[in-house]
Amino acid sequence: MSDEIQIRESWPGDAADIELLYPEAFPEEDLLPVVRELLADPVAVTSLVATIDRRIAGHVIFTACGVEGGSVRASMLGPLGVVPSRQKQGIGSAIVNAGLERLEDAGVGLVCVLGDPAYYSRFGFLPESDVAPPYPLPEEWVGAWQSLRLGTDRRPCAGKLLVPDPWLKPELWLP
Repeated sequence: MSDEIQIRESWPGDAADIELLYPEAFPEEDLLPVVRELLADPVAVTSLVATIDRRIAGHVIFTACGVEGGSVRASMLGPLGVVPSRQKQGIGSAIVNAGLERLEDAGVGLVCVLGDPAYYSRFGFLPESDVAPPYPLPEEWVGAWQSLRLGTDRRPCAGKLLVPDPWLKPELWLP
């Protein structure tokens, strides 16, 4: 057995393992409906899995988005999950970094995430105030709305993040 992490795009045959991962990683949240909807549109998402010994240990989705009134290509990171027995082993970081590289290579200039600032700051994410999330966030989550600029395009970017239908559910944006 090896503990070597392999990163690859997810395949349709990975669905069952991906669906087992999220309830384990987030027992208090039901992320499966949004994961299923996002994976049903492979053109709009970059879906990566991290495997160890050919078993899925982590998964991340990056969804293609836009910014209202802007021309910068944007993406939203999430959800990101790692099997609990494999957490704190660099798997989440490995698949996020692999995804960010792919997005930058594809010309994406902005990545947004709603998540723990202590975790996402390690990738360079900073609190975002110019690009608004699809729904107002509770006051205690304001610092959790973050972004990362990719590439060399530093044109100002402001407006509402335009997300596809799976993300247009208010309950996804509330505690």
